[in-house]
Amino acid sequence: MSAEQKVFQSNLLAGQTALITGASSGINLGIARRFAEHGANIVVVARNQDKIDRACAEIGAQNGGRVLGCSADVRDYSALEAQVQRAVEKFGVIDVVVAGAAGNFLAPAAAMSANAFAAVVGIDLLGSFNTFRATFAQLRKPGARLLAISAPQATQTMPLQAHACAAKAGVESLVRNLAVEWGGRIGVTVNGISPGCVEGTEGMARLAGNAGMTEKLVSKLPVPRMTSVDEMANLALFLVSPLASYMTGQIIALDGGVSLLGGGLNLG
Repeated sequence: MSAEQKVFQSNLLAGQTALITGASSGINLGIARRFAEHGANIVVVARNQDKIDRACAEIGAQNGGRVLGCSADVRDYSALEAQVQRAVEKFGVIDVVVAGAAGNFLAPAAAMSANAFAAVVGIDLLGSFNTFRATFAQLRKPGARLLAISAPQATQTMPLQAHACAAKAGVESLVRNLAVEWGGRIGVTVNGISPGCVEGTEGMARLAGNAGMTEKLVSKLPVPRMTSVDEMANLALFLVSPLASYMTGQIIALDGGVSLLGGGLNLG
């Protein structure tokens, strides 16, 4: 058995509590599953109650029922704060927070309404801030690990993505600022993940459009394949585990090289 296999078969998060927004589907559900496999209590925060219930049933089967489903819109700070209180009453202090809720769609800037732009910035950027701020008083200090989900749009110019580019650039700036403010004597680390083309996710389906466009996009990558939710979950596990305790303020791209291509990744 390799050293890597030994690490990922251990209970890296045994007894810890992880709160994950957007955890009813996609990458964030995969992260919740992986954390549960490693012994964590899981707090699923999302908007759709049916999806929350299905996610909790799946996660509870992995960690002996140590899961709590919470319905809240991350743009609503008061609602989010109330759900954090529920989580603390059930599990106690929070050790891990993943700000994963996100929204996106393709739209030319000249045809996009102010409300549409604000919706994506609200979910991605304001939602990330609200998630971290609402949990701050309840974090384990020192020792808590915070993780945001970014995207290549944070650093790349992408047609039809002005809203997402602005929102994710803000998320990455927020990660760096909080890493400085909440490090030191407080002892909280803050990092981020930037996914590339993740197979089987709603975001990929919306942005790639069809199989032909997906194939064209993937063929341009230095590693010409899509990544999986499981691979993203493994990276998230590493970043919130003791293995990454000296890392903070970093955005780790697991994207097959999308971030190396700059504005040249153009499907037109």
